Amino acid sequence: MDQRNEFSVIVTVVNEGNFSAAGRKLDMTPSAVSKLVSRTETRLGVLLFNRSGASVTPTSEGKAYYEAALQAIEAIEATDAAVFAGRLVKDTLRVRSMPAFAVSQLAPVIPEFCRLHPAIILDIHLSMDPGNPLGGGVDVAIHVGPLPDSSLIARRISGTRWVICAAPSYLDLYGTPASPADLAHHHCLNFTPSIVHRPWSFRDKDGSVQYLPIAGRIVANQSQMLHALACEGAGIVQLTEFAVKEDLEAGRLIELFPQMQNDEIDPIYAIHRTRRFVSPKIRVFLDYLERTFKNEEFRR
Repeated sequence: MDQRNEFSVIVTVVNEGNFSAAGRKLDMTPSAVSKLVSRTETRLGVLLFNRSGASVTPTSEGKAYYEAALQAIEAIEATDAAVFAGRLVKDTLRVRSMPAFAVSQLAPVIPEFCRLHPAIILDIHLSMDPGNPLGGGVDVAIHVGPLPDSSLIARRISGTRWVICAAPSYLDLYGTPASPADLAHHHCLNFTPSIVHRPWSFRDKDGSVQYLPIAGRIVANQSQMLHALACEGAGIVQLTEFAVKEDLEAGRLIELFPQMQNDEIDPIYAIHRTRRFVSPKIRVFLDYLERTFKNEEFRR
């Protein structure tokens, strides 16, 4: 058995916790898995696993081997992807994204990706619904903020801050709030309670982050609707900077109390299912997103 398969067996045993489960995953008998592990231990001169009945747990040497094996597998897959990327078979890549990022950031760069990889058919789903971001056969999901599930494999492609802002027409009619506390007396636009989003926040005089309970006069389940309403003067809104950057620069929206805005950056991730056996279509898309957005941090 070559070393790549040896790496795969050791990694699978660690992930599955016993030889039988690893064998089922790899289409091998438990005995074959056990013998390969024993041969590897003999070759290395160390014990990789502590055996206790049916269960096995990695030793410190086993953990070190596991981490190194993962990196080796990823390097091999990256090499394969580099070789075969130019002749990908025709296939569909399903991508999920929050609408604001898809429209303002993905749409301008998708034509170049399609030119580079004409065999890939893109099926893009726009959604902010909670739940499994990779449900329904999605291959890659774009996610803003902390990951909902630590088991997800994520590649950070960019980051954004959130901006509290309003249209000049709204401020002319209702006045400009001098501080975040004044928002309680203004019309605010917010997401529906079912949508997971960052709470409104600001920096206090001592630099600490404070969070605001915001009861929206109008609520919506899509940031694009809140964005449009804010531009029409319907109220004050908090949105990602990538969504409002052009409006802020053009003066269609005004950032409120800029000295007190929270400048913390929420990461923007591309999420996929597994580190192992990443298909070429997913790998080339992830690499393209990383190259395209690596210098984009959406903050003023």
